[in-house]
Amino acid sequence: MLENKNTKLTPINTFGEFELINHLTKNFTIKNSSSILGIGDDGCVIDSHKKLSVISTDLLVEGVHFDLSYVPLKHLGYKSVVVNLSDLYSMNAKPNQITVSIAVSNRFPVEALEDFYDGIKAACTKYNVDLVGGDTTSSTKGMIISITAIGIIDKKKLCKRSGAKNNDLLVVTGDLGGAYAGLQVLEREKSVFKVNPNVQPDLDSYTYSIGKQLKPEARKDVFELLESLNIIPNAMIDISDGLSSETLHLCKSSKLGCHIYEQKIPIDTEVISICEEFKFNPTTAALNGGEDYELLMAISQSDYDKVKNHPYLTIIGYFTNKETGAKLINGLNEQIDLTAQGWNPISKKI
Repeated sequence: MLENKNTKLTPINTFGEFELINHLTKNFTIKNSSSILGIGDDGCVIDSHKKLSVISTDLLVEGVHFDLSYVPLKHLGYKSVVVNLSDLYSMNAKPNQITVSIAVSNRFPVEALEDFYDGIKAACTKYNVDLVGGDTTSSTKGMIISITAIGIIDKKKLCKRSGAKNNDLLVVTGDLGGAYAGLQVLEREKSVFKVNPNVQPDLDSYTYSIGKQLKPEARKDVFELLESLNIIPNAMIDISDGLSSETLHLCKSSKLGCHIYEQKIPIDTEVISICEEFKFNPTTAALNGGEDYELLMAISQSDYDKVKNHPYLTIIGYFTNKETGAKLINGLNEQIDLTAQGWNPISKKI
């Protein structure tokens, strides 16, 4: 849970609730002019400058969403922020503030929480967001994290899931399947460690995929790229539960079907290699793996020249009428129904 430190660990009950919050957040500073009042009062105060406010909340539970046997707490803090910011970028909104609430058991010393908040601070610095509030409490089991992200957007630039149009291009950022491939490697090494704690894993061949799992990035660069290209997607969603599930969300909300071409789905060579090692199809990892936090969007055909052959954007298909259904077109030109088989935390057995 913590790196080796030759210092005495501090029980969290050394602090009262508010003293602990002040201790963990003492190095956070306000950077955005819209953050009028942050930590230290009964509520934060935000000036939205007559724009739309966009708010998203995620709940992360130890044993369901993360495993501290291989997830460093600093990485967990960073990732907890990033997954929330990704939701805002997927609506074409600019994140400005976050709140962080945690519940922890007494097995976590203060130093462990410091590591966690170091990761939060690193994310706040990189994405230029302010920590403006939150809460801490005790937990009888492990760690529970709730983060709320708050952003703003011009009304004309808002991207909802329901805005896709027939014949819109289906475009994805980055590549897919990496986070799932990295998870398979980490789970395997965890199993090996349980059998023989003296075995040291050699992870040099898996750095990209493990990085996608432990320290994903929200696509702030794509948010800025779309603005520079003067493109406003008709619909957009982030890929947290797998390409298949997210595509079906867009289709359902927009009352459309789609065609996705299997050979167009971007997959990194390392991911392909890991899939071969674990004997599963790379397309399955991309469709159903989840946690890639790339952006999936519906872009008008009139913007085709702006996105074709772009290094950050890949056209993987297009939207069709609802009666066509959502189909994956494989290399044999066969049409296969897309099904939602991505991550579902409600169905996870504890």
